Amino acid sequence: MLDPKRLRNQPDEIREALKARTHDAEQVDRFLEEDESWRKLVVASDDLKKERNRLSEEIGKLKKEGKNADTKQEEVRQINDRIKTIDADLKTKEERLNDLLLYFPNVPHPSVPRGAGAADNVTVKTWENKITPSNPAPHWDLAEKLKLIDFARAAKLSGSMFALYVGLGAKLQRAIIQFMLDFHIAKHGYTEIYPPYLVKREIMVGTGQVPKFEEDMYRCDADDLFLIPTAEVPVTNMHREEILGLEELPKYYAAYTACFRREAGAAGADTRGLQRLHQFDKVELVKLTTPESSYEEHEKLLVDVEDVLQALELKYRILLLCSGDMGFSAAKCYDAEAWCPGQKKWAEVSSCSNFEDFQARRANLKFRREKQSKPEFVHTLNASGLALPRTVIAILETYQQSDHCVAIPNVLQPYMNGMKEIKINA
Repeated sequence: MLDPKRLRNQPDEIREALKARTHDAEQVDRFLEEDESWRKLVVASDDLKKERNRLSEEIGKLKKEGKNADTKQEEVRQINDRIKTIDADLKTKEERLNDLLLYFPNVPHPSVPRGAGAADNVTVKTWENKITPSNPAPHWDLAEKLKLIDFARAAKLSGSMFALYVGLGAKLQRAIIQFMLDFHIAKHGYTEIYPPYLVKREIMVGTGQVPKFEEDMYRCDADDLFLIPTAEVPVTNMHREEILGLEELPKYYAAYTACFRREAGAAGADTRGLQRLHQFDKVELVKLTTPESSYEEHEKLLVDVEDVLQALELKYRILLLCSGDMGFSAAKCYDAEAWCPGQKKWAEVSSCSNFEDFQARRANLKFRREKQSKPEFVHTLNASGLALPRTVIAILETYQQSDHCVAIPNVLQPYMNGMKEIKINA
C-alpha cells in the first residue's frame, strides 16, 4: 500500500510511476477527490465537536446559576445528531479510500528500467555450465519414458494443469526440496518455517494478492479462507500487527509449501508438461529488514538464489525487470531463468523482489529503533529459492544422457540414497 501522504504531496510523481507501470494514472485523481471530500468532513466534524464542548460549558454555568438551559441542551442534541451523521459518512469514505489504496501498485525504484513489458527487461548476467546434452528431448517425453510423472492420471484425478509424480519422480522432487532447505539454512542462515496452507482474507490482503488478484486464488467460500499461492503470504504476515525491535532485524525465513494458483490468465499460454500448474511446490525465502539496508539485502537475496542454481550446475540468466513487467507489489525485481535445452527456452525459476514498505503498510508490520522512538514500517523482500516445476524441467532436460537416462546432479545424490542416474528400466 502506498503512503497516503505521498499521494497527497507528490501526485505528479505517482502519476508518472503508474504510467511507467502501464497502470491507470487517473486512479490518483479519484483518490485525491475522495481524500479532499474526506478531509472536509473531518474539519466539519471537529468544528461541531468544538461547538458542542463550548455549549456544554455554557450549560454547566447556566445550571450552576440556577438558570434554564433547555435551549442550549436542544442545540447540543442537534449537534450530536449532525456529528453522528458526519461520522457515519466519514467511516464510509475511509473504507472507500482504503479500497482505492489497495488497488495502487507499488512505485518502481529509480534503478528499475522503464518499459512496457518483457521485451524491455535487461539481462544483467548469464551463468554457463559445462553440461551440453546432444539432441535433448523435452521433459514431458523424458518423464514418460522414465515413468517419473503420470500426466494422464493427474488429469483423471484433478483435470488439466496438474502433475502426479511417481516413484523416482516423487523421490527426485522430495530430494530437491530437502536439498534447498538444508542449503539455505546451513549456508545462508535462514530459519525454517512450515506455515499453514490456508490463510484468512486479511493475510492475502497483507501481501497484495487480494483484492486485485482474487480471481487467481483458490478460496474456500464457507470459511473465507484462501489456499496460499506462495509461502510468501503466511511467512511475511507472521509478524503483522507487531512492532519489532531493531535488534530483531533482519529476519531471514525459508519455507517449503505447496502453492495453489488458478492461473486464470493462462488461456493460450504454453501449459504442456510441468511448465504451468495449478498446484506446485516451492521453497520460498523471505526477509524483513530496515529501510536503509533493504537494497543491500536484495542483492544478497539474489546471490542466495544464484548459489542454488550454481550448486545444481544449471545454466541460468538474471533479468532486471522493467517497470511494466514487475509484479504488483514489487518496487524492484530480478528474475532468475534456467535454460531448458529440450525446449530451447528459458524458464523462470525465481523472482527476487524488494517490496520496500508496500506490504508492511498493508500488514501494519513495524519496527522501533529505540524504546521511545516512533515505530517505522519494515521493508519486506522475498524470492523463490527455487520453484520446483521449472527446476525439475531444467534438471531433466540438462542432465539427460544419449540413451535418455538422466544423470542426477552431484548435490542431489546424497538425497537420492547415492543414486547417480535415473534409468529407463529403473
